[in-house]
Amino acid sequence: MTRRPRLLSLALAAVALLAAALLGAGCGTKKERTEPNGLVPFELMLDYFPNADHAAIYAAKSQGYFKQAGLDLKIRTPNDPSVPIKQAAAGRVDLAISYEPELLRARDNGLSVISVGALVQKPLTSIISLDKPAITNPSQLAGKTVGTAGIDYQSAYLKTILAHAHVNADSVKERNVGFNLVPALVSHKVDAILGGYWNYEAVQLRLAKKHPHVLRLEQVGVPNYNELVFVANADGLDRNGKEIRRFLGAVARGVKFLKQNESAGVDALLKANPDLDPKLQRASVKVTLPSFQPPPGKSFGWQDPAQWGAFASWMHQNGILKKGVATGAFTNQLLPGQGL
Repeated sequence: MTRRPRLLSLALAAVALLAAALLGAGCGTKKERTEPNGLVPFELMLDYFPNADHAAIYAAKSQGYFKQAGLDLKIRTPNDPSVPIKQAAAGRVDLAISYEPELLRARDNGLSVISVGALVQKPLTSIISLDKPAITNPSQLAGKTVGTAGIDYQSAYLKTILAHAHVNADSVKERNVGFNLVPALVSHKVDAILGGYWNYEAVQLRLAKKHPHVLRLEQVGVPNYNELVFVANADGLDRNGKEIRRFLGAVARGVKFLKQNESAGVDALLKANPDLDPKLQRASVKVTLPSFQPPPGKSFGWQDPAQWGAFASWMHQNGILKKGVATGAFTNQLLPGQGL
């Protein structure tokens, strides 16, 4: 931190102590860099375009929780969902939002990244169909065509679901439709899609009166996992772990505010991103809120070691990872109320 007059230094120290007390974080300010106002610059890269999954972050920002935590938050949006985890690995952002399977794959490929907290506790990826044919049970996938985005673990999801339902995999055709999942479904090029989110694409289809039917992955044989996680450079935790803890504390307050003031929380997302469809975002936030919540008795962002281990093992068994272990892939030590 640059040298400042004694009175200003004392004032900044008081602000830092107040922020720590408000968040219950018990940590200090970053020494490497500050803005003229005494806030520490902090960059977060989203997993893709802003949407209901990020509502708690925008709610926290609108309520000033990040500033109260001593952070000057800048939210960045990538043009490709594969970019954020690479930016975190390179230390170009303080945190990135990505997906548990992508983080495990990145580590398997040698990237030094670690999940410091779960944003969405449950899989959002799902199997979605429409009325004709309505697939309400995995056994009904026999003889059908399923559209995916061509991602290897989506193929593995489908394989696991079919095995769990005792369906001959040879009777089901998988078609790579890229990211045109909804158009492929609506135009009946496929009978169902695997890759759309039950809290977004399914909601979008429902609002359009397309009568979607949803099969959630963790209910049809796929091991549970965290859909969205906060990813950091694993080598930088000693340097900016305190700021990450304060960031997560602010987001936790954002989740609480969103739960208690849902409309105002969504307003913050819409104000920051006026191109979003208000009706869709409000409906999506309503169904997503429970998935922001940690298990009873755990802090926001909690990650279950047994769940991470089981999912990593599943990825290994399906040939996606060279090593089927989650050791070092996540930490709960920076969560509000955890660790130091």
